[in-house]
Amino acid sequence: MKKSNFDRYLDEQLKDPAFEARFNRAGEAWDVALQIAALREKAGYSQKDLAKLLGTSQQQISRLESPGYEGHSLSMLRRVAEALHSKVRVVFEPEGKGNGKKNNRKRMTNSE
Repeated sequence: MKKSNFDRYLDEQLKDPAFEARFNRAGEAWDVALQIAALREKAGYSQKDLAKLLGTSQQQISRLESPGYEGHSLSMLRRVAEALHSKVRVVFEPEGKGNGKKNNRKRMTNSE
């Protein structure tokens, strides 16, 4: 299949480690947002309904369901999951790029 101009552009941008890291984080936030919205809709709740159950605002639920939002707290995700009869599972996966402590410290320092 022939690559589009966007695909070629994205491939080029992903060669930059900083861009790749931002791109991957955005994908993670998108996944969380879509899962919350899907669970809420499956339960038959509006954002306002879920907010009332959680004792928060509809705006906060909207933020949680926004693909660009990265301020999710584990405690809030647990509250949402409980209200939607689900559970939260956090998985750390190796990056596959070396496993030395020195490399990890360097990456953490550069990203802070």
